[in-house]
Amino acid sequence: MSFQLADHWVWDFWLADDGERYHLFYLHAPKSLGDPDLRHRNARIGHATSVDLRDWTDHGRIFEPGPAGSFDDTANWTGSVVQGADGKWRLYYTGSRFLSPDRNTNIETIGLAVSDDLYSWTKQPGPIVAADPRWYETLGSSSWPEEAWRDPWVFPDADGKNWHMLITARANHGDDMRRGVVGHAVSTDMEHWEVRPPLSAADIDFAHLEVFQTATIGGRNYILFCCDTPRLSGKLAGTMGGIWYIPVDSFTGPIDTSRARLLAPQSLYAGRFVCQRNGEWALMGFRNDSPFVGGVSDPIPLSVDADGGLGLRGAA
Repeated sequence: MSFQLADHWVWDFWLADDGERYHLFYLHAPKSLGDPDLRHRNARIGHATSVDLRDWTDHGRIFEPGPAGSFDDTANWTGSVVQGADGKWRLYYTGSRFLSPDRNTNIETIGLAVSDDLYSWTKQPGPIVAADPRWYETLGSSSWPEEAWRDPWVFPDADGKNWHMLITARANHGDDMRRGVVGHAVSTDMEHWEVRPPLSAADIDFAHLEVFQTATIGGRNYILFCCDTPRLSGKLAGTMGGIWYIPVDSFTGPIDTSRARLLAPQSLYAGRFVCQRNGEWALMGFRNDSPFVGGVSDPIPLSVDADGGLGLRGAA
């Protein structure tokens, strides 16, 4: 296992590459909690670095949740890191605010932190983006226990004029188990964001689509996401969940989630494509076995067939 902590569970993660080192940003919570299901409301973001994606130096927690009453006063969840034209690094992350100590009811919104060096981070006032009820489900508008608006993945247009954010979200209509959509927001300055309609339709057998990533591999575009078995419905109900990918013409839609293909079973989760120094692509994920231990995997080489189908050249 590539990265793990003896006294903390480690799960969702994302990567930044400064050209010399890979920077791993990961969720963690203390094993002293006893029950791994409690890790979500106690999640913090840590930072580690590596030159080869296998041997890591841990740098610990990057910041704390916000004060009581703030959008991220309970936990900090999954995000992404990108560098702007000004040279500054921006970390977009999920702020989670649980409304009760003994229930999973929570509101998720997006926060921003800025760094010059990927080590020291300054939180900006937030949230910077929240679910817009014109298109997206909000807490109390269905039986779903959370206001899903998390896992921001940020990337630029090809011309660099606009920035796009893909967000784990749910549509404000349809069957509760088929509302998962690709949420969307846009920005011209990386700080002020406008929520747009989802890039995908609801009613496509996913209750949610988590942890997005975009990648161009072998000249083809792919969107990576996760959905586990309990969140599958319709024709996918009862099948294996895990890490999925969608071949797309454009990262900014429309995105046909009915074209999703399973890349790895859910014993590996929150997958990330990564381009290694030799130019070869691989997949990393966290270990999602039961009982839960966590930890981030070593890179698993990807294969691409003649039709653009992706596979793993090694055990997931």
